[in-house]
Amino acid sequence: MARRLFSGLCLVCALCVFEGAAGTETLVIGIAGGNVTLTCQNASQQALVVEWFQGDPNTTPILFSSDGKLPDDSRFSLLGNASLHIAGLRLQDENNYTCKEVLNETDHLHRIQLLVASGPERNNVEINPTTRLPNGTLYAKRHDILNFTCTTISRPVPTIKWDFNPSGSTHELFTEVNGSQNSFLLHHMSPRYQGNYTCSAKNPLSGFQVTLTQELLVYYPPPSLPQCWVETSTESPRGVKLFCQWFGGYPHPTLYWRDKEDLSSREINATSLADTVVATLNSSQLLHGKEFTCHGSHLLQQEGKASCTVQLVDPVITSDPVRSCFVGRAVTLTCHLKAGNPWARITWLRNISQPETEIRSSGRFQVHQDGNISTLIIQNCSRSADEGYYVCKAENSVGLREMYIHLTVTEPVNIGGIVGTIVVLLLLGILVFFGVFLYAGPRFCPKGTLLRTRDSSDILVLMDSEDEDVLAEAAGDPAWHKAMVRANGHATWPTESFRSEVPSEISLEEKEAGPTT
Repeated sequence: MARRLFSGLCLVCALCVFEGAAGTETLVIGIAGGNVTLTCQNASQQALVVEWFQGDPNTTPILFSSDGKLPDDSRFSLLGNASLHIAGLRLQDENNYTCKEVLNETDHLHRIQLLVASGPERNNVEINPTTRLPNGTLYAKRHDILNFTCTTISRPVPTIKWDFNPSGSTHELFTEVNGSQNSFLLHHMSPRYQGNYTCSAKNPLSGFQVTLTQELLVYYPPPSLPQCWVETSTESPRGVKLFCQWFGGYPHPTLYWRDKEDLSSREINATSLADTVVATLNSSQLLHGKEFTCHGSHLLQQEGKASCTVQLVDPVITSDPVRSCFVGRAVTLTCHLKAGNPWARITWLRNISQPETEIRSSGRFQVHQDGNISTLIIQNCSRSADEGYYVCKAENSVGLREMYIHLTVTEPVNIGGIVGTIVVLLLLGILVFFGVFLYAGPRFCPKGTLLRTRDSSDILVLMDSEDEDVLAEAAGDPAWHKAMVRANGHATWPTESFRSEVPSEISLEEKEAGPTT
């Protein structure tokens, strides 16, 4: 490409005229490989002879003359009997040229300085470490250190600069030097350095400029593993779609679905869009426990392929089998979805009287779905209209599961009346007990020991009236006092023994002596 640009510009000659004191000096710039014409500025029609010298006329031989003297190099020719034309300029053609006009007896000199510019050519751009794609675009890995180098050949020394043009942004100048090479480093390459890098080399003498642009991409793998899930098809409630996504990488990864149990099987027909692939399963593949695997690969992935697996599962639900409601009150029936892949749809039905009628939110019925829990709220319960069996139905493309819930509607119980009745009965029982106790009198009097302390030495003796008379007769007998002392000292005896110990006759002396201490 650079050679074509050079050949196209080889016919360009830049003339810079500098008027000296005598007005006889001119600077001419030619491009190597091109043509240039040196014009004798003061030549006139009256000139008899025009002579050209390569250097000073006094020290160098005639190069070319209008009187027929031809140069040794055929690249030189005379135009218009005055101008020197040089074809196929070479670097060694660069020199001072003198035009001498012979007019009668006068000589007019005109000096021309010819400078030959070469290049820039053989421009080369290298960005390492990178990999070249088939279309010529380079890509580098994120976080790498890249070395950018631009080289060229030019005479005189060119000006080289690097420009960066991000996608959709303006040019940004990175660096500019005067020399045949310009290099710089970029550390920790990131996606924001992705774009077009342009190296421009300009010849300061000829003004000729050559540019080379290289597109650079920054690649990086996804940071995590692929994600898989199953959804019910929107086109058909019995259809199933397998989704596989692998975000965060550039370029997009390659993804495909395959039956996990049959590794020799072909890829499942799927649709790919950027980082996502979607496969549609037919009815023969919808079996409980069947597994499918999504395989993914990335250009920069070194550890092999990444994958994720999904399994088709029948729905599993739980609920309270029995619920009750008071007449006129509200009740909530709950159904909990424990498992199911794809996610199952939960509906509520009545008993066999309405087997296919789905209960929806209207009137006294309110159906709510919160995640995997579905609730049916029945307001103003009625025994005739609401009592019976309700069905919680969970269904997905793989299977169906139903749970029966029996609702009992009863009359509300007056708890306050029951409590009041119990309290009244307790009070009546307490009053009856105390009434019987007071009415019975001393017959229910407890033993004296229960009303005394443990240190009490008193004893209570119960006896018949006959025994009382015997004791009264023996009251003045000392033996009776002894018996009482033994009794007070916690001695006990039968009534009959006590009687036998009382003497029937007491002497007069003993009576007079009194009781014995």
